[in-house]
Amino acid sequence: MDMQQNQQRIKAIYQMLFEMATGNLSFRIIKTDQNDEVGKLSEMLNNLAGKMHDIILQSGYVNPHYSYQNLVQTSFILEDNFIISNFNAHVPEALNYESEELFQVDFGKFIAPQSFGIWNQKKMEASLDDNYHSTVQLILITGNNKLLPTFCTISRLRYSDKIIVNSITTILQELLSDAKYVIKINPEKQSEAMIMQNLYDYILNHLEQPLPTLKELAVLFDSNEYKLKLGFREFFKTSIYNFYHEERLKRAHLMIEQTKIPLKEIAIMNGFNTYLNFYKAFKKRFKYAPSEVVRGPNDTD
Repeated sequence: MDMQQNQQRIKAIYQMLFEMATGNLSFRIIKTDQNDEVGKLSEMLNNLAGKMHDIILQSGYVNPHYSYQNLVQTSFILEDNFIISNFNAHVPEALNYESEELFQVDFGKFIAPQSFGIWNQKKMEASLDDNYHSTVQLILITGNNKLLPTFCTISRLRYSDKIIVNSITTILQELLSDAKYVIKINPEKQSEAMIMQNLYDYILNHLEQPLPTLKELAVLFDSNEYKLKLGFREFFKTSIYNFYHEERLKRAHLMIEQTKIPLKEIAIMNGFNTYLNFYKAFKKRFKYAPSEVVRGPNDTD
């Protein structure tokens, strides 16, 4: 392994320590096949974060954290037959693949079965329209067999037969540690804390979708509407809807700062039906318009 790769692995350890210090116990260092001292330290930190998370739940507490700190923009360039011909530096990290496993491979290989239908539809549309542009939610499959929901923009490049697929991806690993490290606990003691923690993380991981009704959330988390409503406010000092609304605006602000994605598409990616609704909510929250935010560099290296 070369020096640059080792530096990246050490950088990931520093980031892990920072995330743990700020209370984010769901962050994980992506595993590699390297079994050296750096690899062993990474595994140890992953296990420690998982155990700490379980102990907190066992004690009846929840762990609020800013779970989308690691927001990256991924870009694929596809040939006319949808074979990957290039991609930016964030793609291997986001999908947990080595670069050589992605190059000259059919993009459809990374589409989850749940998204086969919509992907095939978009392929057909893009094949027939030289000026094609569309935003759609797709579920991707990572190299470690995890599902990664993401909003993608699919566009034809001008003066070329190539297609570009852009998306915003959050580098976020599973909330719970591996089963062998899960602490056996008394469900009666901390069941409410677990429900509130899972609801909290569910909302953060589905900000691009409409918030389910309280009744639907109660069914999803095997609880009742009254307990969810009061319990969430007790643990997080805000209502379920206010938390959802605030977090999607904060994520939208971060996306505006860090990417060059058009504002209308950022609005869609954060669950707003129209740009006007997004504009009004954004300006009410931050006291300035989305267009006044200083845009970040267009990172497509």
